[in-house]
Amino acid sequence: MTKQAQPWPPAGAEPAPAHPKAPGPGSELGVHFTECFGCGDELEGGLHLRSTVADGLTVRSRFTVTKNHQGAPGLAHGGLLACAFDEALGTTVGNLLRRPAVTGRLETDFRRPVPVGSTLHIEARVDGVGGRKIYASADGRLDAEDGPVAVRARGLFVMVGLEHFTSHGDPDAIEKFREQGRPVREDWDINP
Repeated sequence: MTKQAQPWPPAGAEPAPAHPKAPGPGSELGVHFTECFGCGDELEGGLHLRSTVADGLTVRSRFTVTKNHQGAPGLAHGGLLACAFDEALGTTVGNLLRRPAVTGRLETDFRRPVPVGSTLHIEARVDGVGGRKIYASADGRLDAEDGPVAVRARGLFVMVGLEHFTSHGDPDAIEKFREQGRPVREDWDINP
């Protein structure tokens, strides 16, 4: 029996409007936490993903694959590529909708190998919302924004309150953000 492909976003999802305080096209997005494996700048083997807001509900991210990111000799590890897409999709959701959210599901399709030394250009977009669920997808292209597609992903994110991070993670998380000079984002819309 052939499994039918599910529509994306699912039926019932509605278009997601950008938050009125979302950064505009061309805005470089900063590191949200210096110790983040995806975008942080303190971890030597991290992705050091950098992102820029594009048009609509789209963010373009990029990272260069180093020898620290290998799976097979000379090629990026598949799990690490999934991590890069999780970061790019989460960055898109967080910055454009300005709602704290966590990954509920991540699907990744590997189309071609990603060699060490290449730069992966990820274009992520918010596809829709339904209640607390946010649907996002992305394409990753090799060495240029119009390069060949190497990886595709789509993710389901779930909106949470800020207490999610202190009750399930480090209880001092908010204080750590403040110590790094990062805003705690009290202006985020919190889903009741």
